[in-house]
Amino acid sequence: MAQGALRGPSDYSGEPPRHPSLRINAKEPFNAEPARRDLVASYITPVDLFFKRNHGPIPVLDDIRSYYVTIGGLAGGPRRLSLDDIRRLPKYNVTATLQCAGNRRTEMSKSRKVRGVGWDVCALGNATWGGAKLSDALQLVGVPYHTEITPSGGKHVEFVSVDQCPEEKGGPYKASIPLGQATNPAADILLAYEMNGEVLKRDHGYPLRAIVPGVIGARSVKWLDRIDIIEEESQGFFMQKDYKMFPPSVDWDNIVWSTRKPQMDYPVQSAICSLEDMSAVKPGQVTVAGYALSGGGRGIERVDISPDGGKSWLEAHRYQKKGVQYVAGNVTSDKWAWVLFKAIVDVNSDTEIVAKAVDSSANVQPESVESIWNLRGILNTCWHRIRLLATPNLRSSM
Repeated sequence: MAQGALRGPSDYSGEPPRHPSLRINAKEPFNAEPARRDLVASYITPVDLFFKRNHGPIPVLDDIRSYYVTIGGLAGGPRRLSLDDIRRLPKYNVTATLQCAGNRRTEMSKSRKVRGVGWDVCALGNATWGGAKLSDALQLVGVPYHTEITPSGGKHVEFVSVDQCPEEKGGPYKASIPLGQATNPAADILLAYEMNGEVLKRDHGYPLRAIVPGVIGARSVKWLDRIDIIEEESQGFFMQKDYKMFPPSVDWDNIVWSTRKPQMDYPVQSAICSLEDMSAVKPGQVTVAGYALSGGGRGIERVDISPDGGKSWLEAHRYQKKGVQYVAGNVTSDKWAWVLFKAIVDVNSDTEIVAKAVDSSANVQPESVESIWNLRGILNTCWHRIRLLATPNLRSSM
């Protein structure tokens, strides 16, 4: 532990305040997402509207002056770094989307029941993270850039939190990434102390967290206590017995966790956020807007919208920053961030609107949820569908 400065409380009496518009999925631990329209109102998600994903009470920092993170394990360490030490390293700002692996779980559960927090389509957010690169911090303990294995056999980097999780029997949340990824400056993995230009809020990892762009949010560990170089993947619960992708044939009576690797990159994804399912709309032109993203730094090449349940398609306009044309893979585009999209469709009768995205590697969202159903309800990336009810007498204010 960091000299008692950062601690995981055993109760929820010290929780921080949250925005009243958040849709709460669980109170203890607190898990919540914004409304659809709020989520896509801006390219950079406001901190207060960024989804909250927790596994226990929010840790408490007693004294920032006594906080440090220890880097050790199978490297040249251990070395204790204060927040000031980390701030002395070159600072980088990386715009990256974090997405919970369980995003759109509620929709998957309608096909066949799954276990987990019942997320709608908003368990993600896009922020500009500020901090030091992990690759620079690892050099302080003698691990050079682009190292796949240390002389003592280290092949993975494990992030250990002070978070107290029931799944870890009260122990800390932990997760790991390959050492080669951690020591690659181009991977943009951060030890982040800022979010959208401000000091991290407690809900989002204050005082220090990992940001692993392009990877499911479960690997971007908050409230860092230790960073260890280890030989094998982390043996923590959330690496070995959760966040793994199983085929539809596997259920709780025949699961063997060791047969699957921990999920890292997330697949191509999109969702409509300007409209709710079963919305009543006046016949005529309707705006269809939402987000699209893909893991591993892959850009979004196309977003297709169907106004008639998949019979015909039109291409949506894609954008990120105002006044800058979005081109997948271009240096002016944020490769770790989502893309917002917008299209105008004609709705003259009750219909189903469908969205699907294609990334820069030509990966396409699957058509049906049944083909990707899995017992934990993760990575629901099927075509996103909403039904609209054409209502001629609807008031114009609607």
